Amino acid sequence: MAGRGRGRGRGRGRGGRAGAARLARSPSPASSSSSEGEWEFEFIVVLNGDPLDIQRLLNKFAEFVAGNEPAALQLREAGCGFCRWLVDVLFDGRGKMYLHTGWEKFARFHDLQVDCVLTFSYQGDEEMSVKVFDDTSCHRHYHSDDEENDD
Repeated sequence: MAGRGRGRGRGRGRGGRAGAARLARSPSPASSSSSEGEWEFEFIVVLNGDPLDIQRLLNKFAEFVAGNEPAALQLREAGCGFCRWLVDVLFDGRGKMYLHTGWEKFARFHDLQVDCVLTFSYQGDEEMSVKVFDDTSCHRHYHSDDEENDD
């Protein structure tokens, strides 16, 4: 995995759509059988266009996964272990990465609107945690952990 997440400074996002990327590596490498906790990449996206359209992700994140591009990501509500959406990922061949099939379902369920802010946290293994903040900068909560135990 050496070299992942490094670039030549190209591919910065335009129009203030995304930012605040953070890359962290655990102090000791994880075993090759498990990447949990080994790599983490966090960033924000402000929804400026139609929230139901395919969503472009931060260029630095596309660089981070370069060479190991996922075909899909499991989007998981932060704090909810059972709320997951499978979303196909598209790469345009020019370093751009998009959330595609499955994104509209995620966006509709979460009632995403223009000016919502999403925080994405990639934990590896094609899994990404998502927090949604509305136009008042308040974190939206859709489920509680108690619902997981309800039958």
